[in-house]
Amino acid sequence: MHDLTPESQSAPQPAEARALWRFLTADPDDWPRLAPKVTEEVGADTLQRIVRATLTRIGEPGTVTDSPDGLIVSGSRGKVRAWAQVAPGGELGALRIEGARYTPPRRRLRLPAPVTWAAYLTLVTVWNVLTVWTAADRASWLGDMATLAAFYVIVEGCGAPAQQPRLLRRTVEAGAVAALASAWRLPELPYGHGALRLAAGLALLAGSLWLVTAARRHRWRTSLSRPLRFPLAGTWYIVQGGGRVLNHHAQVPEQRGALDMVALGTLGTRTRRGRDLGAYAAYGSPVHSPCDGRVTSAADTVQDQKPGEIRYQPPYGNHVFIDTGREIVKLAHLRPGSVTVAKGDTVHAGQLLGEVGNTGNTTEPHLHIHAERDGLGLDLEFTDLPERLYRGRTIRA
Repeated sequence: MHDLTPESQSAPQPAEARALWRFLTADPDDWPRLAPKVTEEVGADTLQRIVRATLTRIGEPGTVTDSPDGLIVSGSRGKVRAWAQVAPGGELGALRIEGARYTPPRRRLRLPAPVTWAAYLTLVTVWNVLTVWTAADRASWLGDMATLAAFYVIVEGCGAPAQQPRLLRRTVEAGAVAALASAWRLPELPYGHGALRLAAGLALLAGSLWLVTAARRHRWRTSLSRPLRFPLAGTWYIVQGGGRVLNHHAQVPEQRGALDMVALGTLGTRTRRGRDLGAYAAYGSPVHSPCDGRVTSAADTVQDQKPGEIRYQPPYGNHVFIDTGREIVKLAHLRPGSVTVAKGDTVHAGQLLGEVGNTGNTTEPHLHIHAERDGLGLDLEFTDLPERLYRGRTIRA
């Protein structure tokens, strides 16, 4: 073994790192003592396969360290990420090890919303000045207006603008009004020879309308056994939902019909002042059962993520999964300490399950909900929401 253990590193490591190190370097016969709950729930044989596969990826274990991406288990040949919890007695109470080698991610430059929308405003302004307000003929003006309309269709249809501060998006939308004002020049303009610009603009507009409409109307043609009851109260905004263009869950078969929803506050945006968890209108909102059924899984002890950051955790975080007898309904990213049910409980539609949090694979407080049958996601329907559900729709429940 390497002599670099969590105890010998210069920077003190959290209890989770120390407990995981002791577990990984112990004899399997000691696992029931070092991780009794994990060994009981997973099974000794399965646990040995997981650890053996991990050591195959990383080689001889050298360190377990904490990082912004989660616990990093380093070995002679590579690294993996892990998540662990420590029980009051110091033993390992929960464990998850990623099934692939860890490569530090390239830190993407995430532009603040004001910068993004300032760029949109600049594009609209430049287009106004260089095209619609200077068009030499009517056909060119119509083609340029169609191109600008296509831009707005994409921004408004795919960009979920209600997430952004109202002043920013209204300023960008004002560019459309400024463009329309240029129509006063039309009587003075000749018909001209801008047929190509007109055809190109109309093609862009038709394509953008088709793209957004098809994604909003998309159905997977796999229905629930019966519609669900909407699990939230208040005003909510769908940030992921619909077809592939509007829903990043579509690439995961069991989540393809999922919805991600954030709450909108009194000013119509998802955040109040500040960037901590309490600044998000969704955080702490009650979540009720959307159906009758039996709880097949529930978690309550995963800690909240910091907004804008994602550490390696169980992807659903704190959650409640309900078996209706025909499908499994999953609600995820709940607040730690708020879950009111446990595995094996019978629940009824409308019963309080917990509160919205920011646990698992999430960058801000929101509720994730989907239903699946035989590993495939189903089209969600709610008895009290007859309209289609897709990214960009506001729900008042």
